[in-house]
Amino acid sequence: MRTCLPVAFKEAVEQRMLKGIKEAKLDKKAFRPIEKEIIAYYKGTCVDFRRTKVCFDGLTEFQQGVLTTLRNVTYGKTISYGELAKLSGCPRGARAIGTVMAKNPLPLIIPCHRVIKSDGSLGYFSGAGGVHTKQKMLTLEKS
Repeated sequence: MRTCLPVAFKEAVEQRMLKGIKEAKLDKKAFRPIEKEIIAYYKGTCVDFRRTKVCFDGLTEFQQGVLTTLRNVTYGKTISYGELAKLSGCPRGARAIGTVMAKNPLPLIIPCHRVIKSDGSLGYFSGAGGVHTKQKMLTLEKS
């Protein structure tokens, strides 16, 4: 399964979701349970996506470790790139953490929007809408 953050056009979502998968087909029934949780999230409900099964095929051991560690940052909380690097066993790897966040295959499910700079500023965000979307998601979680 893949996810992406909201974008303006349905076709862009489908293209992103199916990219690079041979003979991929969209099965809307398979996504209904997670779709309900995502809708609830954007309506302001505290949703714990840690129960959602994920597959890290194609990712390095380091990337998998970082994303697994990040899944423990709960709704309404944030972590700095440096803190995540330390928890992931790479204490001087804040930049490497940023690279992993930019390639996150499951935004929202793996909450890369919760990773911020050590000075409290938002830092970069590769999701649709950029830092504006990141700020909206963090604001939603704090309300």
